[in-house]
Amino acid sequence: MFLSLLACLTAPAETQAQDPEAHYQAGVAALQAKEAEKAKTELSACVAADATRVDCHWELGWANWLLADWAGTVEAWNQVKTLDPDHKQVDQYLPTAQGHLATEAMVAKAAKGAPTTLGAGVAEGTTVRLRAVGDVMLGTDFPAGKLPPNDGANLLDAVGPLLQDADLTFINLEGPLCDGGKTTKCGSGSNCYAFRSPTRYGDYLAQWGVDLASTANNHASDFGDFCRVETEKTLDGLGIAYSGRPGTVASVESNGLRIAMLGFHTSKSGHYVNDHEAAAELVRAVDMTHDLVIVSFHGGAEGSKALHVPYGTEKFYGEDRGHLREFTHVVVDAGADLVLGHGPHVPRAMEIYKDRLIAYSLGNFATYGRFNLSGYLGVGLILDVTLDAQGKFVSGQILPTKQMGEGVPEPDADNKAVDLIRKLSKEDFPATGVQVAQDGTLGRK
Repeated sequence: MFLSLLACLTAPAETQAQDPEAHYQAGVAALQAKEAEKAKTELSACVAADATRVDCHWELGWANWLLADWAGTVEAWNQVKTLDPDHKQVDQYLPTAQGHLATEAMVAKAAKGAPTTLGAGVAEGTTVRLRAVGDVMLGTDFPAGKLPPNDGANLLDAVGPLLQDADLTFINLEGPLCDGGKTTKCGSGSNCYAFRSPTRYGDYLAQWGVDLASTANNHASDFGDFCRVETEKTLDGLGIAYSGRPGTVASVESNGLRIAMLGFHTSKSGHYVNDHEAAAELVRAVDMTHDLVIVSFHGGAEGSKALHVPYGTEKFYGEDRGHLREFTHVVVDAGADLVLGHGPHVPRAMEIYKDRLIAYSLGNFATYGRFNLSGYLGVGLILDVTLDAQGKFVSGQILPTKQMGEGVPEPDADNKAVDLIRKLSKEDFPATGVQVAQDGTLGRK
């Protein structure tokens, strides 16, 4: 009888220790509570108890994701693919984890190697002049009826010559260039914001001289990984260098200088704005093999009330949209030579930090059919900036634009962006904000 009682008392603990379902349930509960370490422990125990449990491998991948353990994430999700080749979600998220892992490998390789000698053979006084704009979405076929007249062929006619007039031209591509894919963003009949521009619209970007595109934003995956890949293939075919998905670095040459652009976003679907240490490591690694590094970020709150750059972390609908004052200085300290912000849909202040220009938001530039363009939401700009061969700010100018009707960009004779950025730069950065002349030219204080 004593032995029977002892067995009853000890069986539950032993059973639980060996029971994969108990570990699975505990791991899922820990994930829901954002207790990543606990979740990893429980789900690792589930896998150890039953290596055939696809659900345990899948959730273990998410525990590692929260911990930024990209090797662990890839290992777990590769097991999912092995056990269940038809798993519906693993192909959607595995490439992003693989991209983060590739970024870590790139950083590690750069750390082991000797610094590359840069600038050799570049003539003294060499500069590069770049023109940059914020959000570009040339029309969407979802929902139907939101493509511009004449299939968009004339949408950029009024501003295209200004885009072309530069050594390099940068845009934030707000949404995919794709002819297929499916969105899970919208319920039946809901009025949501999911964008998909036809791939042929990429020709308009190439026509007007776009060289660099950030694909790190909250609309890049509106139609799934299929469209993200198709966007990248389309840009490759057009000769437009891009950065956004973890592991992607846009690399171009101009005036004998090798120039990199890195796109960051407030989600781990891109290089991550909220991991400052990883961002600095990536910038340092890329800086070792390039003369100049441009950092683009999609961050900050959104809307007409989001004009100012606050101190501390910005929140928007509960999402962490970045500590942008800190992020921008961290990447400049690590080697970035120009920082270009977008995301708030309104222009924001500019400052010069350690001789490097930081533009906190370039606003909406060409966003046809689906954007609120009232007030400052319809005010845009083309930022013209010249850097020397060491990346220092030489000169700059704001070329003000506006969007008319459903979102047709044109130059703005009223200079609203010029006056707004002058005001915001003085208010938000009294010591380091740019000076803005009446004609939009920029200078140091």
